[in-house]
Amino acid sequence: METRRLAVFVDLAETLNYSRSAERLFLSQSTISKDIMFLEKTWRVKLFIRAHRQVKLTRAGQLILPKVKRVLKREADLNQAITGRFWQQERPLVIKGLPSLPQYQAFQIITGFTKQYPDIKLCFSEAGVDQLAHALDQKNVDVVFTRIFDQPASAYDTLVNEADQLVVLVPKSNPLAHRAYLTLDMLESESILLQSDTVSKNSPLFAALRDLKLQPRVTYNGQRIELILAMLNQGAGISVVMNRSFDLTGFDNIQVVPLVPKISSRLAFMKRRDNPAAVVDLFWKYATDETRRLR
Repeated sequence: METRRLAVFVDLAETLNYSRSAERLFLSQSTISKDIMFLEKTWRVKLFIRAHRQVKLTRAGQLILPKVKRVLKREADLNQAITGRFWQQERPLVIKGLPSLPQYQAFQIITGFTKQYPDIKLCFSEAGVDQLAHALDQKNVDVVFTRIFDQPASAYDTLVNEADQLVVLVPKSNPLAHRAYLTLDMLESESILLQSDTVSKNSPLFAALRDLKLQPRVTYNGQRIELILAMLNQGAGISVVMNRSFDLTGFDNIQVVPLVPKISSRLAFMKRRDNPAAVVDLFWKYATDETRRLR
């Protein structure tokens, strides 16, 4: 017997509506009726009662339904095991992450995974926070490494690695470099160099500037932190960046000044809970164990 017919029975038992089940299963209403009639004839039992435009599950249907669900679950588990094994051998693990990934523990975790499992193909690409927020929805990305400021969607598993906070980078020739701390209103007249993620709509900095009704002069808005550091080192402007996202080696003319009040973020791996690939489960377990070890 085709398990497709069993799936039709389970769906109709949920909807109690032939038209709705036909829409959900992308079948015609007549096909739904034929499948139910086939099951009833094969099993010699009445599954549904149709009367006065209403559909009701019979007592026999109620008793059979849990058993049918178990059959479908066993089939799904088998398909997942087969598919997962095939993906682990043939399909790459697709990860998207922040351009500043090398500055965080996540970089050590990813490189450690590739060394421990050299036969697994890894496909990595960079993206900004706004893009990463929707990357998993496309289902062509397995894992993202991103910066989160609030509670992630319930459809995702989240593994937090580290915390970070915004600081101000100031050329040492600028009087602001000698301050113990800086506030956003002190930066209003400055020429500011920003990474795109810093002022994305997902960033609390965006909301903070809006609430203070500040419109700082942004003279650079891009992804390249190295370009920002080079400009700052030459005395051009200031920048607001996450404290762990840069390396000042070779940039001796830049001072790091705390930003008050503190604006924090968390760095995390995220994946969809409904991703069945075994290679994703393998990476997730490795990343979880390494995160605990590195803390």
